[in-house]
Amino acid sequence: FFFLFYCMVMMVYCLYINKKKINLKIKKKIIKKILIKFGSPIERVKNAIKALKRKRGVILLDDKNRENEGDIIFSAENITTEQMALTINYGSGIVCVCITEKFRKYLSLPLMVNNNSSKFQTPFTISVESKKNVTTGVSANDRVKTIHTIASNNIKNIDLNKPGHVFPLCAQPGGLLIRKGHTEAAIDLLSLANFKKIGVICELTNKNGSMSKIIEIINFAKKYNM
Repeated sequence: FFFLFYCMVMMVYCLYINKKKINLKIKKKIIKKILIKFGSPIERVKNAIKALKRKRGVILLDDKNRENEGDIIFSAENITTEQMALTINYGSGIVCVCITEKFRKYLSLPLMVNNNSSKFQTPFTISVESKKNVTTGVSANDRVKTIHTIASNNIKNIDLNKPGHVFPLCAQPGGLLIRKGHTEAAIDLLSLANFKKIGVICELTNKNGSMSKIIEIINFAKKYNM
């Protein structure tokens, strides 16, 4: 009896696993079919570079086995208050500015912690705020002013208050070849678009507060022409 029961359990388990694999294959085919409308992988990168040059935002998805999330990306030089408001309204609210290690050292921005134990070693520095022309620092307008200050040609450490409502992220030297993160991808894309290596990123979320996944991200991209 025990042997028969064990066999039945294993049969049910195998059917469940096979069904899961079939569903996964179907999902992959659907996603591939949807993504192909945006072009091949190389075409999508080229289109993203063109969009950034036109001062538009792009959405970058990382690997499904990593965070499996989409980040809205803008050039720090060109982001507008309207674009920031869109980012805050549809993003996680944690608006980050991606910078290089060299620039971080120039601004004397210490890392948020000395021993980074986060899952993906997210390289936050201490948060910042523009010293001039901001009120509380949290509005879309104030955050844009802080980011424009960071991206300005004559920026100095004394131009920023710490802490603030903008969160710098330090990209690994070597970019995506070293770390496959949104931070490095943003820096690499902006570099290819001939902008300063300073980008604005924020994770895309759903109305219920959950993280947007590929189908929701694609629908958002279509709606807002990204």
